[in-house]
Amino acid sequence: MGRSVSFPTGAVVAYQVIEVDDDDWDFKYQVLVEDIMAQAREAFPSLEQFNGWRGREDRILLRNAFADFGISVYCGLCAIWIVARDDNHYWDSDSIVSLKGRTDQWLSQIERCFLTLFSQYRCIGRFSNGEAIYEPVAA
Repeated sequence: MGRSVSFPTGAVVAYQVIEVDDDDWDFKYQVLVEDIMAQAREAFPSLEQFNGWRGREDRILLRNAFADFGISVYCGLCAIWIVARDDNHYWDSDSIVSLKGRTDQWLSQIERCFLTLFSQYRCIGRFSNGEAIYEPVAA
């Protein structure tokens, strides 16, 4: 079965491509990570640097009270995503004062800006074997 780049369930996802030669992939990846972190922090000031993972393939770069912002890479295709937090601290806070409604509201408010900032490609469909089809986003 084929596959595509991973991202957390329920995430808002933007796609970009890292075009590199084999010898400078790490450098280009690090530059991309630094660029998207700077853009995200400027656009969404409540995000703070965070180093973590959601599963094995989804790297969390930034976080606020509501969401995780991160990146996943597969064969040069990058999924830049933002998704509601799903950690114990979030759920402990949610049991005291419900965060679910505010989280959903915040994510819906920033979705258009997020996609405008980070999307080079959009996923338009998937084959039955799991492989995805992408098209460039109009400038």
